[in-house]
Amino acid sequence: MSLSQQLAAQHLTNSPEIKAVLFDLDGTLVDTAPDLIEALNLSLNDAGFERQAPEFIRPFASHGSMAMVNAAIFHANEDIKANVRQGLLEHYLRINGQQSQLFDGIAALLTQLKRKGLPVGIVTNKPARFARPLIHALGLTEQFGCIISGDSTLHPKPHTAPMLLAAQQIAVPPAHILYLGDALRDLQAARNANMQGGIALWGYLARDDKPASWPSEYQFNSAFEVTALFS
Repeated sequence: MSLSQQLAAQHLTNSPEIKAVLFDLDGTLVDTAPDLIEALNLSLNDAGFERQAPEFIRPFASHGSMAMVNAAIFHANEDIKANVRQGLLEHYLRINGQQSQLFDGIAALLTQLKRKGLPVGIVTNKPARFARPLIHALGLTEQFGCIISGDSTLHPKPHTAPMLLAAQQIAVPPAHILYLGDALRDLQAARNANMQGGIALWGYLARDDKPASWPSEYQFNSAFEVTALFS
C-alpha cells in the first residue's frame, strides 16, 4: 500500500472527513528561524554578548522570543534578558521576512488544497505586527481564509479561543479541520478545540521533545506527506 493510501485509510477509519486545513506559522508553514536568529544575534551584540550558532538556537524558534533569549544567555539576570528580548523584537520588526521562506512541500500542499476547494488558514501565537507583514512579504495573504495571531483573542494557544475563531471565520466545524503544528501547545490546542491534530515533524522540534506522546491524529515527516493525504 502506498503512503497516500495508508494515510487515506487512517483518515477514513479514524477521523471525520477533513474539509479545511489550518497551519501554525513559525516552524510549520514558514521557516522563520533565520530572521529570528539574526535578530537575536544583533540584540546580543548590542548588549555585549557573543553571537549564538544558528543550529543551537533553531529548536527554540517556535517557542517565542523569550525562549530564544533564555537559551542564549541562561546565566544572565532577568533585567538583562528583558532588554535583550526587547532588542530582538526591534531588530526583528526591521528584518522580518528577509530570509524566511516556505518549508519544502508547502507550496505544493497549498496548491493541492486550493485545487480541492478546501479552505486554509493560519493560527499562530505570533503577534499580528509580526505575523501579517511576514505573510504579506511571502505573497500569501490572499491564499488564507483567516489569519489568527497571538493577539487576535484574549488567550493564545493552547487555549481554544484562537482555534474556534479560525473555525468560525472559515465556516468549517472544528471536527472537520486538520490543524498542523510543530509544538506541543499546537497539538493541545487542536485537541482542546476538537480539531484533528497533525504533527509537523519537519519543524523546530527540540532534542528532548517527545512528539509520539503529543495528542494527534497524524504525524507527518514532510509537507509532501500532507499533500499525499489529499491525493
